[in-house]
Amino acid sequence: MKRDRQSVNLRHAEMLALIRERQEVLVEELGRTFGISTMTVRRDLQALEEQGKISRFHGGATVDVRAVAAEEKDGVAQARQMIARRAAMLVKSGESILINGSNTALALLDYLEGKSVSVFTNNGMAVGHRYPAGIDIQLSGGTLRGTNHILTGDLTMLNLMNVHAGMAFLGCAGISPDGEILCGIPSELGINETMIEHADSYFILADYTKIGKAGTYASFHLEKKGCVITDGRAPQDVLDQLRAIGMQVIQARSADFPDVR
Repeated sequence: MKRDRQSVNLRHAEMLALIRERQEVLVEELGRTFGISTMTVRRDLQALEEQGKISRFHGGATVDVRAVAAEEKDGVAQARQMIARRAAMLVKSGESILINGSNTALALLDYLEGKSVSVFTNNGMAVGHRYPAGIDIQLSGGTLRGTNHILTGDLTMLNLMNVHAGMAFLGCAGISPDGEILCGIPSELGINETMIEHADSYFILADYTKIGKAGTYASFHLEKKGCVITDGRAPQDVLDQLRAIGMQVIQARSADFPDVR
C-alpha cells in the first residue's frame, strides 16, 4: 500500500510539472503520457485541484496561476532568508558594518547572536525591531518620502561621509552580468556608491530573481570589486560572468545551516 501511494504521489508530481510546462494539457494526452486510463487521469486531476495546484476544465487541466505565484513568493522569501543568514556568518564580533535600505541586508542582524557589532544604516525599518544584544545601530538621518522606509537626502550623505566601516552589505533591484547594479530608488544611488567606497569590503545581496536582471532602473557599475551573495537557484552562466569580471560569488544553500532540514 505504501509503495502504491508513493507511485501515485510521484505520478502527481510529474503530471503537475507537465501541466506547468505546457500551461494546458488534455486528459487524453495525460493518459497516453502516463499509460493510465482517462478515469485515473480525472481522479489525479481532481486530487491536484483539491490541493489548489491546478484548475480543471472540460477535457483537461491548466495551471493555477495563483498557486504558482504563491509558491514563487515563498521561494523568494526562503532564498532571501538564507542569503541574510549566510551574510551574517561573515561578520565577526567587533566589526563595524554599513547596511543600505535593503530588507534582506537588514535581516542579517537577526542572525548575529552573541556578536558585538556596530551598524550604520539608512534603513528606517531598523526602528522598532528588537535585535540580539550587542547590536549597536546608528541611523543615518535624512528624509523619508511617502511610504518609503529608506532615508535619503543631503543629511544622509553628510553623515555617511563621516563613517568608515569594515564591511558594507547592500541589496539591489538587480545585477547585470557585467556588474551593473540596479537601484529601485534613484535617490539611494549615491548612498550605495558611497557605502561601497567607505567600506574595506562590500557584499551585494541578491536573490535568484535579481541575478542577470536588466531594466530602466538607476544604476552604477562596480569599479571596486566585491562579493555577490545569492542562492542556489541563481543562473550559473550569469554568476560565471560576474566571476570573470573579478567579483567573488557566494551561493547560500540549506546545507550551510545545520538547523535547516
